[in-house]
Amino acid sequence: MTIMSSFGPLTILSIVLLVVGVIVSGAEARPRAFFVFGDSLVDNGNNNYLATTARADAPPYGIDYPPSHRPTGRFSNGYNIPDLISQRLGAESTLPYLSPELRGNKLLVGANFASAGIGILNDTGIQFVNVIRMYRQLEYFKEYQNRVSALIGASEAKNLVKQALVLITVGGNDFVNNYFLVPNSARSRQYPLPQYAKYLISEYQKLLQKLYDLGARRVLVTGTGPLGCVPSELAQRGRNGQCAPELQQAAALFNPQLEQMLLQLNRKIGSDVFIAANTGKAHNDFVTNPQQFGFVTSQVACCGQGPYNGLGLCTALSNLCSNREQYAFWDAFHPSEKANRLIVEEIMSGSKAYMNPMNLSTILALDANT
Repeated sequence: MTIMSSFGPLTILSIVLLVVGVIVSGAEARPRAFFVFGDSLVDNGNNNYLATTARADAPPYGIDYPPSHRPTGRFSNGYNIPDLISQRLGAESTLPYLSPELRGNKLLVGANFASAGIGILNDTGIQFVNVIRMYRQLEYFKEYQNRVSALIGASEAKNLVKQALVLITVGGNDFVNNYFLVPNSARSRQYPLPQYAKYLISEYQKLLQKLYDLGARRVLVTGTGPLGCVPSELAQRGRNGQCAPELQQAAALFNPQLEQMLLQLNRKIGSDVFIAANTGKAHNDFVTNPQQFGFVTSQVACCGQGPYNGLGLCTALSNLCSNREQYAFWDAFHPSEKANRLIVEEIMSGSKAYMNPMNLSTILALDANT
């Protein structure tokens, strides 16, 4: 994987835009709004406000998050992917939609609607009970737009959404916390794995169409990571340190179909609205060759217990590594901040193998000229 591509004229222009991080309209300049949907990989703390076990609001979560070094609800030792994208946009991090701080001009930054434990399907993550499922995240997005309309007027609110960047990360839980959650799960009895992956794609397409209908015009859509290689699956399903084959097969079925579905949606719309972010490929690069990226291990989680620190939750009683920079995984499921930074580098400047049809630097350059 090439983290930094060579610097051509377009890349230099992109860097300037990233530093500025604004949408310019006539004499006005304001930060580009950013909206986030999905699961625990991108949740900035919505679940802190919900009665659910899917929370990251206790130490050692947030141990490297500045300036407090305290848990924020992010499933990370520090920044997550939305934080790092916000930084590249020159904007502050989006607040969780349920945060009481999200009011007034803070609304113009955007909002994070993501909720740990959810999936494409409404029956995914039912064990977590009170989480914000995808249909509800989209309802909140509509509610958000009404709130912004009351603040700046309907026309300006529509413009803000149209010019915004959107990130959606969902799908992994539909395998881990649904199809493979227990032996002979309801979904596994209903569908063989290839048909299940196809069903997920068809349901995902409906969600993305709704997102488009709500005004989203630049949407980064990430695939799943190497599901069978996370410490939790190594501990429970892997053999002799090998990734769990069933979950790897699930990712191998899901990700290419997702990319094709996004390209088909774009053709139907007649515009490159949806961008396929192959974060699974980016993640797999440092899972298969951790030393190349400065990691000591991509198998053992920094925080946890049991084999590979992959059993149970990351808590104050868990094993905790002293140098998070050396670990690709923070806990049993989630990448470390350093791994998130590597993924965001590919989102920004990756080739078409990682970002199809274009990377975020190119998107920012194009949008600045329209």
